[in-house]
Amino acid sequence: MNIAKLGENRVMEQGEQATLLFEGREITNVEMLRASQKLATALKDLGVKRGDRVILQMPNCPEALQSFSAVWRIGAVIVPINYLIGEEETAYIYQDSGAKVVISSQAFLPKIHAGRVKAPEVKTVILIDDDVPERTLSYRRLVENSQEEHNIVETKDDEIAALIYTAGTTGRPKGVIHTHHSMYANAKMQYETVPLPDGMTSISVLPLCHSFGIATMNNGLFRTGRTVLLNSFDMDVIFSSIEKYQANIMAGVPTMYVYMLLYPEPKKYNLSSMKYWISGSAPLALETWNKFKEVFGFEIIEGWGLTEAGANNSVNPLDGVKKVGSIGLPMKGTEMRIVDDHGNALAPGHQGEIVIRGPQLMKGYWNKPEETAEILIDGWLHTGDVGYVDDDGYFWITDRKKDLIIKGGENISPRTIEEVLFMHPKVSEAAVIGMKDNVYGENIKAFLVLNPGETATAEEIIEYCRTKLTNFLLPQEVVVLKSFPKSLVGKILKRELRKL
Repeated sequence: MNIAKLGENRVMEQGEQATLLFEGREITNVEMLRASQKLATALKDLGVKRGDRVILQMPNCPEALQSFSAVWRIGAVIVPINYLIGEEETAYIYQDSGAKVVISSQAFLPKIHAGRVKAPEVKTVILIDDDVPERTLSYRRLVENSQEEHNIVETKDDEIAALIYTAGTTGRPKGVIHTHHSMYANAKMQYETVPLPDGMTSISVLPLCHSFGIATMNNGLFRTGRTVLLNSFDMDVIFSSIEKYQANIMAGVPTMYVYMLLYPEPKKYNLSSMKYWISGSAPLALETWNKFKEVFGFEIIEGWGLTEAGANNSVNPLDGVKKVGSIGLPMKGTEMRIVDDHGNALAPGHQGEIVIRGPQLMKGYWNKPEETAEILIDGWLHTGDVGYVDDDGYFWITDRKKDLIIKGGENISPRTIEEVLFMHPKVSEAAVIGMKDNVYGENIKAFLVLNPGETATAEEIIEYCRTKLTNFLLPQEVVVLKSFPKSLVGKILKRELRKL
C-alpha cells in the first residue's frame, strides 16, 4: 500500500477542482498531481531509488506538497526538516538520515552547504527559486522538462514513508520512522473520529516539516474541500484569509491561540464563517480556552498526540461532551491507558504515565535500537506524559514525566502552578521548571512573559500565587522574559530555560 495512491484516487474521484489557495493563486488538484508526477520522473532520472531518503527543507508552499507525493510515488522516503534549526543540527540530520537529495530554496543555502560538508553523500540540491546558482538544479525546470510518471511503486505496509525528526528536547534529534501503513492508519483514525463535513475551507498554517502539519495534510486524503496554505504565522494574514475565503476550520497549537488573544483588534475581521478551532501538540491552558471563548466567541477543541504516534491520538468530540482541560477520548482504533512505573494499568483517577497502542505507532527510531526499546515495550508506546483517565474515559495530562519537580521527595506538577500564573491578568505566557535547592533537592522557578505594556515584580507574582497555592507550591524565583524560546510550532523549550 502506497499512501501516494490514496491522493491520486481522491483526484480521480473528485475531478478537477481548485483545491489549493496560495498567495492569491488558485491551484487545481489535477495541476498538483501532474506536477508531482513530473517531479517523480525527475527524481528517478537523478538516480533516486526505492528506499532512498530525500530531504525537504522549506516553509509551506505548493512545491512542498508536490514533493511529498513525488517521493512517495517512487517508493523513496521523505525527510521533512525544520528549516529554522541551526547549521550544526541541520548537518547532523543530513548525516544521520543518509539522504542523497535536498529540495529547498536559496534562503537556506548556508545551511545546505554546512550540511554537505559533513554529509558529502548529498549529491543533488534542487531549489524552487526562479534563478538558481551553479551546482544546484532548478525545481521548475526539472518539472517542466519531465514526463509524467504514472506508475506508483507498490510498497509494503511496513516500508518507510517518512523520517520525521524530533525537536531534540533531551539531546540529538531522533528520526521517527513512519511507514506507509502507520501514516494511512493515523489519517483514517482522524477521519473516523472527527466527522468533519466535506466541502469546508481550511486554514493550513502548521508547518509541513512537523508531524502535526503532516498529519493534517494526510487527513485531506479522506476529505474534500479547499485549503488555504500559509507559510508563516502572521495574525493579519490568518484573520484576513478567514474573512476573504470564508474559512471554516483551522488546526493550531496553544501558542498560536495565545498570540491571537494578544491581537489588538479582535473584531477587525469577520470570523463568523469559522466552525472549528482545533488545538494540539501541547497542553492548552484552561485560562487560554476561557479567554478565547470570551474574546472571539468560539470554543477550542483540544486534542493531543505525539510524533511517535502520528501526532493525533486523542481529541474532545466535535458533538457531545467536551471536557475543557482534558485531551479528550482516544481516537478510534487507538488504545490508551495509565500505567505505573512497572507498566501496571492504573484505575481511573490514579496518576501515572500515558501509554498508547495502535497501528499508527512509529516503527522505531532511525539507527537507534536502544532508544526504540526504551519507549516501545510489548507493543505499547510510553509517551513520557503524566496524567490520569476519568470515569468517563477522558484523559487528562498533568505534566511531562521529565518535567516533574521533586521537592522534598514530593512530586510537583509544573502545570498546576502554570495554570495559576496564566490566571494573573498581566501574564501572557508562563513556564515552570525545577531548580537545584540545598534543602529540598529541587525548588520551583517560574518564567513569565507579560502582556504588552505591563510590568510586574517577582514579589507581586508570588503574592498572587499565595492566594491560590499552598506555601509548598509557591515559586521560589520568578523571572520575567521578553519572549520564550520556542520550537517551530510554538512549544516552549524548557531545556533552554534550564540553561538560563
